[in-house]
Amino acid sequence: MKISRFPRVGSAVMVGALALSLAACGSDPTTGNETAPTDEAAALSGDYAGAGSSAQESAMDAWVAGFQSANPDVTINYDPAGSGAGREQFLAGGLQWAGSDSALDDDELEASKEVCGPDGAIDLPVYVSPIAVTFNLPDVDALNLAPEVIADIFNGTIKKWNDDEIAADNPDVELPDLAVTPVHRSDDSGTTKNFTQYLEATAPKGWTNEADSVWPLKGGDSAEGTSGVIGVVTDTEGAVTYADASKIGTLGTGAIKVGEEWVQHSPEGAAAVVDASPLVEGRAEHDFAVEVDRTLTDADTYPLVLVSYAIACTNYKDEAAGNFVKAFLAYQASEEGQQAAADAAGSAPISAGTAEKVAAAIDSITVG
Repeated sequence: MKISRFPRVGSAVMVGALALSLAACGSDPTTGNETAPTDEAAALSGDYAGAGSSAQESAMDAWVAGFQSANPDVTINYDPAGSGAGREQFLAGGLQWAGSDSALDDDELEASKEVCGPDGAIDLPVYVSPIAVTFNLPDVDALNLAPEVIADIFNGTIKKWNDDEIAADNPDVELPDLAVTPVHRSDDSGTTKNFTQYLEATAPKGWTNEADSVWPLKGGDSAEGTSGVIGVVTDTEGAVTYADASKIGTLGTGAIKVGEEWVQHSPEGAAAVVDASPLVEGRAEHDFAVEVDRTLTDADTYPLVLVSYAIACTNYKDEAAGNFVKAFLAYQASEEGQQAAADAAGSAPISAGTAEKVAAAIDSITVG
């Protein structure tokens, strides 16, 4: 069995040069000097398919553009069909990698052995972004929304925007006498799972459902994908949804209560949550699924966050596919790749410590 390695490049290298040198983390320390592409890296070619997280869509567009511009013989097709669809297609053997806002669960990890071999697949956190509670209200750009209020909005208890529950935390806002129209994801969604995890952890009185990637309540408006729910809210006065903050445009947003403070979403707050949260126990050495702590009280954190993963095999029998996956994921996790995602999507670059772990995991993937 052959382990395919690519040299690490420093932060001073431009995106195109980075993609050419395929910055997977080898054992050599980063020097900041440009690394020439290897013959193996320069030979990358072929068509490769990924699918999954719609939250990653803007970041993925930037990653694909940067990588393909430096590797013109590579064509990457990514379908933002939703995290559940991505995991399902990956486990069926139809994709080289998947994007997902939820890590593989124990059953999926076991199923991945059928596709990837006895060591299965791993979850690599490459995209961190706040989830915004976002709404369409005339002349209202921002609201304070405590966890129990958010729960009551989405469970249907709060029916009007001038409800006393909302008004109590927004005394200086003229709230309209307008019906609340909650909009949820209709597809199997990692964003939904992260959102319901947050409600389950922070609003147990108003939210009695277990966290799930499929919306647990009947009724209400719904749409497929992040762009779908944002489209409904944009077109509907009084509508409200939960979505990756990179997609909300000019819609209003809610500040959530963290400890005793009202905190607006930010990449920095999202990144701080990931660094303060433990990894899921019982995983393989190079699987870095994060157990997000939704109950943090530090006002520098924003616990309504999604951690989105690249899901990859630990071994690729197809050498070309394996070399591509290692190179492309290494670019995603690199300093340059993370900055490209931040510029395109407003996401939070993963910390240096997380990047080092992800780099080691990518380096451990075997090919052939």
